[in-house]
Amino acid sequence: MSRFHGVDFYDVDSLLSEEERAVRDTVREWVDDNVTPVIGEHYLEGKFPKHLVPQMAELGLFGANLPEAYGCAGLNNVAYGLIMQELERGDSGVRSFASVQGGLVMYPIHAFGSEDQKQQWLPRMASGQVIGCFGLTEPDYGSNPGAMTTTARETRDGWVLRGAKMWITNGSTAQAAIIWAKTGDLGDADSIRGFIVPTDAKGFSAKDQKGKLSLRASDTSELVLEDVCVPKEALLPKSGGLKSPLMCLTQARYGIAWGAVGAAMACYDEAVSYAKTRVMFDKPIGGFQLQQARLADMLTEITKAQLLCLQLGRLKDQGKATPQQVSLAKRNNVSIATDVARETRRLLGANGILAEYQAMRHLANLESVYTYEGTHDIHTLILGQEITGLNAFN
Repeated sequence: MSRFHGVDFYDVDSLLSEEERAVRDTVREWVDDNVTPVIGEHYLEGKFPKHLVPQMAELGLFGANLPEAYGCAGLNNVAYGLIMQELERGDSGVRSFASVQGGLVMYPIHAFGSEDQKQQWLPRMASGQVIGCFGLTEPDYGSNPGAMTTTARETRDGWVLRGAKMWITNGSTAQAAIIWAKTGDLGDADSIRGFIVPTDAKGFSAKDQKGKLSLRASDTSELVLEDVCVPKEALLPKSGGLKSPLMCLTQARYGIAWGAVGAAMACYDEAVSYAKTRVMFDKPIGGFQLQQARLADMLTEITKAQLLCLQLGRLKDQGKATPQQVSLAKRNNVSIATDVARETRRLLGANGILAEYQAMRHLANLESVYTYEGTHDIHTLILGQEITGLNAFN
């Protein structure tokens, strides 16, 4: 497979700093050398390529936009986004691993944890010594996390957690889990707090989700907590209410917005290459109007998504980005990436269903990305409420 040289119709490169381009190019080369050659096989086998974790840590890809004081890379949010873009160009499961580790595990420890918790956990997570997972979604409460039934009961010695979490990336791999639970009545979403829970604690178990047709190169688990006892120091002291886990989701959604562009770029690059070399009726299929229309639509949507991400990243670095702006980017970019992957699969004809090509794998993965971290429809309602000031959720 040929190396990837980028998709940049509007010279977005000229809007990036030298450091941002260097970070992107480093990760791009690593993906070409280490992810692309093996990911199809891992996808078919339904296994996450765990051998890549030390390399990702060495490159500083975990919590890359968190401070250097905790062993992280201290990059700005545009550079972080470009990392997510390149990782998902390889595979959504690889980006998900890094996104969960940094945005959903390390971020809440940094944002809501004590200084002791930051010092204890963040350097080891940045180095890949400790892998984390994020326990918010429950079997019966996906889009409505405020209705969770997982509880944390305070005792003289600490806390006792009881409940179950579902669709947890890295769940069976993790040594630590960020678990969100209600410390008050089940009807009180304001009592939601975050806890750092070692996965080897008595009563904690993780079971891999079987039968996935999407994100196959990713570990997805159900977590069960049966009276899991943790010390008082397990509580993230600055967490409080549903706002805390939603802040984490905003971080993850930001990375997804960039990552989806990477998946779209991979598919478009494959479509262009195939269109130029696949001969039918005595000429390359790229010479037919139908295929040129497909390619023009793909390039247009990718270009718009690239510019959207870049401006969102600049706003985030200025402290001006809103959750609603992140929702728009996640909603738009995952949707167009899914369209690009589907149209690439169709352009490739029968070959498009083979694992040696990328399109079908990306398409199947993106169907999960379309749903997780806020479904497409939930982000539609978030934007609708922002536009009208009216809540359509209930």
